[in-house]
Amino acid sequence: MNRHLDPRGFCIMSGISAAVGVFLLATSFLINPGPPPGATTMQLVEFGRQNFKTILWGGWLQAVAPVFIVLFAFAIVYLSGYTNKLLGWMTFFGASILMTVSLIEITFYICALFKEPSVMGPIALDLIYSVQHLYFIVAAPAFFIPLGLTIMSSPILPRVLGIFAIVLGVGFGIVGASTLYVLILPMSITALAGVQALWWLSASIVLISRAGKISYPTSLT
Repeated sequence: MNRHLDPRGFCIMSGISAAVGVFLLATSFLINPGPPPGATTMQLVEFGRQNFKTILWGGWLQAVAPVFIVLFAFAIVYLSGYTNKLLGWMTFFGASILMTVSLIEITFYICALFKEPSVMGPIALDLIYSVQHLYFIVAAPAFFIPLGLTIMSSPILPRVLGIFAIVLGVGFGIVGASTLYVLILPMSITALAGVQALWWLSASIVLISRAGKISYPTSLT
């Protein structure tokens, strides 16, 4: 047995990681809901002044939260024995895209708070709207689809979770293509990204519950 890594503990900590990531992400959206639709330049400046700290903390949470979720996904790939296989590589690639899109969006959150020049806020907001498209177009599909296929190809998690992950990835991709001409995604569309939280929580709970029952790679035992 590896002295530094207990397989059962590894599963439990991985599941907790996903739950923590979902909690942080939900908190970020609660404290940083975004400016009112159709706000003027002056209204945006005032919104940034009044919500300066919550915007920054919301951005911080939104930057950190995906790290915990990605760690969980990597743990699934590792436990499945797909670290050196194409599906594993594609999952890592999708996670990289997801993190990149998230960090770019948060960069523009911070950029919008600069007071000079006064046009920075509206420009940054337009860039945020633009980056939000990338989540649906490529980030979510590139992450969920290979992860779902990995789950379906291993006994670590139930196949139904793999199927749902693929459905999420394909669904997000369809939304991304169908809203391509909508420059500012409405709340009804962006809120769809919240569906993933239920999947991550479900997967984390199942992994924790099966921590002592699944077969582990030889590197863990």
